[in-house]
Amino acid sequence: MSEQSYNQKKLELNRFVFIGRTWEEYLLIFNLKEEQLIGKHVLDCPGGACSFTAAANQKGIISAAVDAAYYYSIEALEKKGLDDIEYTISKIEEVKDRCRWDYFEDTEQLKKERVKALTQCINDMRADNTRYFPAVLPILPFKNNSFDITLSAHLLFMYADKIDYNFHLQTIKEMMRVTKEEIRIFPITDMNGKRYEQIDEIKEWVSTKGWEVTEIKVPYELHRNVNTMLKLRRK
Repeated sequence: MSEQSYNQKKLELNRFVFIGRTWEEYLLIFNLKEEQLIGKHVLDCPGGACSFTAAANQKGIISAAVDAAYYYSIEALEKKGLDDIEYTISKIEEVKDRCRWDYFEDTEQLKKERVKALTQCINDMRADNTRYFPAVLPILPFKNNSFDITLSAHLLFMYADKIDYNFHLQTIKEMMRVTKEEIRIFPITDMNGKRYEQIDEIKEWVSTKGWEVTEIKVPYELHRNVNTMLKLRRK
């Protein structure tokens, strides 16, 4: 394959998908150790079909998840999740040479992990749906400083072609309102590794609000160059 044709191949998802990552992936994505979260109140925003909240609450971490998808029934979410996994894996198959296959061996293992996360999430919803909150960003249904830490994966910056700068700003502002200590956002690129064009403006704006903001490379990289998070910490 020529360099030109390689560079032209891009991952394109034409819809918002209800898929999730596992607890183990979350620790890598956000450069976290489990002991950093013990005893904390953590918000997963948006939670999607991730198993983080399910696993966290079994480990002494008080976690809640919020997502617009949670307005739908659990049965509908399970079906959409399985459909979206098939859709996403088919798209990744088309550009798998742009991925790093060290954490996952291949797309088949990736699919198994996505199904695992969805299954754990759905089972936890059935066991206790009170920790899954339906909401449409940029509005969050929580009081000020409700959480110690907010984690936000695979929405902001990644879907910059679908959501505008003002949405990014208002969503981060709302996360800051409900968070006492720190916010971690992954990644700061789109699905093809292109850095969000207005990330420096976002960082400057965050700094004016009394928060420290840093870019941190994380030990997780499925899509090449998609391996950096934004860490916001209240001063």
